[in-house]
Formats: sequence, structure tokens, C-alpha cells
Amino acid sequence: MRPIGKYLLIKTIQEEIKSESGLILSAEDVSQLRYKKGSVVEPGSDVNLIKSGDDIYYDNSSGYTMIISGETYTIIRESDVVVVL
Repeated sequence: MRPIGKYLLIKTIQEEIKSESGLILSAEDVSQLRYKKGSVVEPGSDVNLIKSGDDIYYDNSSGYTMIISGETYTIIRESDVVVVL
């Protein structure tokens, strides 16, 4: 499976966020964050700077979820990526 154009196929990474005092924030608090973390499964045919295996942060409101062969993936545009780790 390979996305076309400027799209990325990613797996969302569930982050565990800790406060300064070391408390783990609830899922509700984490969902309020502006950006999500993900791992690139496959970049689209026109994506040049992002490669398979890269961890990224992308806009929380972007993308569509798909189930492919029983696995849940998210499709986002390259322009929704704000940081490549």
C-alpha cells in the first residue's frame, strides 16, 4: 500500500504526558493538545523530506482514520506535519 501525492500514511503514537510534578495527565488532558505524535508508515509518491520510520508531530485536527487489513492508520497531508524528529 502506498499513498499518492503529498499524503502520508501514519500510525498514531499514544503519548503519556507528565506534569512538572511528575503526575501523569489523563487522556482528556492529552486530547486538548494542539499536536499529535505519529510514526510514518509510508510517504506518498510526491513527498521528498519525510521518510518511512520518521516520527512526526502533526496538527490534531487533520487527517482521516482508515482500517486497512485490520490495522488502524491515519492519512494526513505533508503540509500538516509541523516537526520531524
